[in-house]
Amino acid sequence: MSVLEQYVTVDKELAAGAPVFKGTRVTVKTLFDYLEESSLEEFLKGFPSVTRAQAEAVIELAATKILSEIAA
Repeated sequence: MSVLEQYVTVDKELAAGAPVFKGTRVTVKTLFDYLEESSLEEFLKGFPSVTRAQAEAVIELAATKILSEIAA
């Protein structure tokens, strides 16, 4: 199971098929929207159903993907 599969799910029945944190209805986009304006701490306070491990794994995965694209 990949890191993405471990922490994120996509289901047409949840959030119109947008990627959500596994076990929640919180979209991954919501995390990045918060990070644009606030902090990870504020996001976690606002969405207690998302664990720090989930949020940090998604951020790390995004960073890895971006950096690998730049290096290619």
